[in-house]
Order: sequence, then structure tokens, then C-alpha cells
Amino acid sequence: MAANDFFIDYRPERPDLRTWAKHIFFLLLTFCTSTIAGVLYPLGIIDTMPESDPQDWPEIIQFFTTLPGRYFALILDAVHKLFSNAEYLQYGLSFSVSLLFILLSHEMGHYIACRIYRVDATLPLFIPTPPMIGPAGTFGAFIKIRSPMPSRRAVFDIGVAGPIAGFIALIPVAIIGVATMQPATIAQSSATGGIVFTDPLLMKLIASLFNVDLAHSVGNPFYFAAWVGLLVTALNLIPSGQLDGGHVLYAVLGKGVHRWTGRIAFVVMATLSVLGFLYYNSPSGFLIAILLGVMMRIRRPEPWDQTPLDKKRKAVAFLTLVMFVLCFMPFPIHIN
Repeated sequence: MAANDFFIDYRPERPDLRTWAKHIFFLLLTFCTSTIAGVLYPLGIIDTMPESDPQDWPEIIQFFTTLPGRYFALILDAVHKLFSNAEYLQYGLSFSVSLLFILLSHEMGHYIACRIYRVDATLPLFIPTPPMIGPAGTFGAFIKIRSPMPSRRAVFDIGVAGPIAGFIALIPVAIIGVATMQPATIAQSSATGGIVFTDPLLMKLIASLFNVDLAHSVGNPFYFAAWVGLLVTALNLIPSGQLDGGHVLYAVLGKGVHRWTGRIAFVVMATLSVLGFLYYNSPSGFLIAILLGVMMRIRRPEPWDQTPLDKKRKAVAFLTLVMFVLCFMPFPIHIN
């Protein structure tokens, strides 16, 4: 039997009831953690900054020994406010529903493309995190591909389907978020300290259409959900390893270019992370550099059909580069 015949006859395994139950459970759990995270600082309206800055050793020791108790008290307070105050509930749900819509659209893009090519893949599995430990209440979602890729065309289509679907889903959320932003008060504008979010190019373009001054406006749940979605899209489109951008680059330019581009991306991001920390007080670049370092170590399985891509798919590859430029932030956050 030829390689192509195997994939024509292959039927992906359909998820059973137990599998559906597991994935729905993690989706609902992520919905809960992201709703709580949505009302907490730095995304929400519940301030979680410490009242004092410990300086000497006794104060520092006391700060960290009391941290778990204060954390659980904060989470319980947030849950109480969500159930007792409609304003908090609306804010939290606006964030979590918008964010999960973006993330689910991204993963379903991959999943549907896998079904089209009869590539066996799991349902999207969401990763919940304790609020504030994962600032958005989640580390995103993923699908696991359990069968070989039939061709470079399949690698490209499956890889690019997720970012395109997620990007399309986040555009209306970003428009709502920017269009409904309120000007910052004098006290908010003059406040020092805390986390500042960098606005990606897409946000700036939308702001220019609505004549919104992002630097002097207050974020809302739709803005923050779109911001997280843009960050996730940008990270996935970095041309390295098993990231979506790595799949696209491999399918377009081949194995050798893919390998070296991954190494170059790691060096560039490692350099940016140091510069960001020194000049912008932004530690976020180190996490991206670590991610790219891990991606370099993951072995890529080779598709059986190495037929080059057609011109239409190469044009789509260029559009993903434009998407990356619109989403990417070398220093996503910095601390004042």
C-alpha cells in the first residue's frame, strides 16, 4: 500500500463520551478560573497590590509567610463579589467568554483542518491556572496530533488554520474593547507603579479609527481579552519548532531553513529579553525565550509527501507574516 493510499483510507478515531466529559470539564474549569482572573489586577477592577513594600528581612519574611493565606482570602473575596455584585459578574464574564471564544476558535481551526485531512487529533484541551499565577486564569489550550502528517500541504493548512481562525475571532473583540475604552482620570493618569501593557500594532490601528488615545485610556474586559488573544497569536506565529509559525515556515521553505530560523529566533528573543529587562523593566521576554528554547529541542516528524506548496498557499503564508507583525510585541508588559 502506498503512503498516500494509507491516508486516503485512514479514519481518525472519534472521541467517546468519557473523552468529551474530560475536555468539557477542563473547559468549564478554565471558564471559572479566567472569570475570577478577569476581575483581579492587572486585568480587572479588584486591586491586589500589597499595601506596603517590605524592606527589611523581618518584613520580607512575614510578607512571604502570610502570602498563601492572603492569596486564598483574595480569591474567596473575588468569588463572593462575582456572586453578589452584578457589575463584577458582568466584567468577569465579559473577559472570560471573550477570551475563551478566541482560544477555542484558534484550536478548532486546527481541529477542523485535521479532520479534513483525516489526521487523528484530540479535541481542544484547555489548561486552567490559579488566577494571578496564570494572569488570565489559563495557559491557553492545545490539541495533540496522534497520526503522521500526509504532506507538506497538510502541515501548512493545519498549522495556519488555528492562527487565522483565532485572529478573525479576536478582531470584533478588539474593536469592542477599544471603541468602549474610557479616558483615564487624573488620578489614574498620574499613578505610578504597577504593570503597563504594550499595545500591539492592531490595537493602535483600531484606536486610530475610533480616535482613542490608548496611552490615556483605561482598559476593559474586551480590550484585555483581545490583548491576550493577540499575544497568544503572536507567540504561535514565531517561526520555530512545533509552533504554528514553525509549521508554516517548514511547509513553505523546508527543513533546513526551519531549523536555522528556529535558532535565530531563539537568539533574537534571548537578546530582546535582556534588553527589555534592562531598559524597559520588562521580564516577559524571558518566558518567550524559554519557550523558543524548548521548541528547539522537540523533534519534527517528516510528512511523507514533500511536494512544494502552490502559489495560493505561499500568498496565505505572506498574510500570516502580516498577522504576526500586527500581533507581535517584543516587550508585552513593563513594570513602572
